[in-house]
Amino acid sequence: MRIFVTGATGFIGSAVVKEMLGAGHKVIGLTRSQEGAKQLTAADATPHWGRFEDLESLRSGAASADAVIHLAFIHGFSDAKLSTRLGVIARGLTGRSLVSSFMAAMMGTDLAAIETLGSTLAGSDRPFIITVGTMGLRPGAIASENDAADPASPGGGRSVPSEKAAAAFAAKGVRTSVVRLPPSVHGDGDAGFIPRLITLAKKKRASAYVADGTNRWSAVHRLDVARLYRLALENGTTGSTLHGVAEIGVPFREIAEVIGRRLKLPVVSKSPKDAAAHFSWFAPFVAADNPVSNLATQKTLGWHPARSALIPDIDRSGYFKT
Repeated sequence: MRIFVTGATGFIGSAVVKEMLGAGHKVIGLTRSQEGAKQLTAADATPHWGRFEDLESLRSGAASADAVIHLAFIHGFSDAKLSTRLGVIARGLTGRSLVSSFMAAMMGTDLAAIETLGSTLAGSDRPFIITVGTMGLRPGAIASENDAADPASPGGGRSVPSEKAAAAFAAKGVRTSVVRLPPSVHGDGDAGFIPRLITLAKKKRASAYVADGTNRWSAVHRLDVARLYRLALENGTTGSTLHGVAEIGVPFREIAEVIGRRLKLPVVSKSPKDAAAHFSWFAPFVAADNPVSNLATQKTLGWHPARSALIPDIDRSGYFKT
């Protein structure tokens, strides 16, 4: 198949591209830079010029493909150009108001992309894989693939509308699948939550967790999850929800302890009140209890994660380069 991939040059996307090409598929990768185009060309993929926010580039990319995998998402609150690019008026906003405005704009941009891609595929029975996070599920109990996204969860603001859009397009002749990814997709080149925690520990001179640190984060290695995307593309059924999770839940304190030991910094507990000051906008994610099952995904697709677990993988010098 010819597969249009958004986020094709990213940490997860680049692994997905390699997996698809290795299986004999052709990949069209969205890119907005010369560097990204070179990366895709070197991998034997075809660059498709455009921005994530440029809906026409998404429309033309999807129209030229047999399937679409949507991995792109705008991350980061420090980009000075972000407010202009997303149409967010940041002047006069501080703290939570500013963060909330940025998050709302980023999620709105993501939903517009999903709507554009899905509308282009309508009536064609072409596969469309949408990516959300397991942090959109209700915290606490072990979540299954049958559980709906929870608007009150830390990631619910993104997951709920994205999953509703996927269901709507499934009814319009699109072979939609939703892949839920855990808070830690780890491996070489990781630029996600774990590096953010390491950077924060260096800045604060301590590696912290919330309360007793027994809240759990689900996790998966990026090469395992790349294989899941291929299996979902080739064998997924319309309207399926898949959990790209290898470990049901790793106690957050264990993550903090690895970071503290590697950086030779104290490992400390923060009360929920103090956590907000220490972790800023990231605090609800750090404190979340996010155990997630993958049993239905394994049974449906024959997907069996085999790569390194989270703790031994992050307990390497590669995660702590200065």
